[in-house]
Amino acid sequence: MSLTQQSSEARDDSSSFIPTAVESLTSQSKALTSLANSLGNEFDDAVNHILGCKGRVIISGMGKSGIVGKKMAATFASTGTPSFYVHPGEAIHGDLGMITADDLILLISYSGETEEVTKLLPSLKYFGNKIIGVVGVNDTTLSRQADVVLNVDIEREVCPNNLAPTTSALAIMAMGDALAVCLIKARDFKPADFAQFHPGGMLGRRLLSRVGDVMQRENLPLIGPDESVRDAIFCMTSGRLGLAIIVDDEKLQGILTDGDLRRALIMDPTMMDKKVSEFMTPVPVTISSNAMVSDAELLMRKYKIRALIVTDVREEGDDRVCGLLEIFGDIDSRRK
Repeated sequence: MSLTQQSSEARDDSSSFIPTAVESLTSQSKALTSLANSLGNEFDDAVNHILGCKGRVIISGMGKSGIVGKKMAATFASTGTPSFYVHPGEAIHGDLGMITADDLILLISYSGETEEVTKLLPSLKYFGNKIIGVVGVNDTTLSRQADVVLNVDIEREVCPNNLAPTTSALAIMAMGDALAVCLIKARDFKPADFAQFHPGGMLGRRLLSRVGDVMQRENLPLIGPDESVRDAIFCMTSGRLGLAIIVDDEKLQGILTDGDLRRALIMDPTMMDKKVSEFMTPVPVTISSNAMVSDAELLMRKYKIRALIVTDVREEGDDRVCGLLEIFGDIDSRRK
């Protein structure tokens, strides 16, 4: 018996873990629904405190709460709310010097009694910082001293032993994301703003690049309006984009696509030697070379087209073809 057969039989004989995974995901989903239904005025108070903060939002927590706090701070910072994470243990040994009186402090402690977190309270009160407490238990040291309390109470952890921070960590993270989304809307934070904080990688290139940076400039499938459909087919074949751009002295006249050809052949089998201008689409969808690539993507999805003619508008009604943009694939692969 081969090792592959032995492994297959072992899998067949063992019970599947899928039911446990489904139960885990379902339980956590219910916990988030319960959390959503429990929101009250304190959530609005927390958002308004953050919006009114003249400094930074400083987040602190221990263990899994600290890990979630780091993610929360990163999300805030990348979406227009200056924020960073401070380890509570390091804070009481000197890092409190990072905090100014204008900063708002968000402290995370599910029990509300985490020693490293509660030790920060006297100093923060002395500095005069506003405090948002994220807790899972009311009437605790943190909940009593915080200016706003966000309760993320859950029925139990999804951990079989009800010990490992699983559902509680998810609830805290979800609360942080809910705050971030509300702040994004309140600040009217747009994709262009988002791009300023994400200049690297594919996302940054897509949001920051203009059509003129990534369009195809050479070997465009151009043909005159008086050329034959037969010539247009050769042009379309060489261009490998399923279209031909009709120009007269560089001025855009129209576009001929595979779809135009199929429809024309059905209506006129003798079309091959006729002029392209008789079958072209005279007003194609175009975009300026100065437009953002993200806007081009939206336009192409709206009209369900594979490529956009890029124009340089010199004056009204005088669109000059300067490139062609395909939206699919990595931007870097389309640079010419």
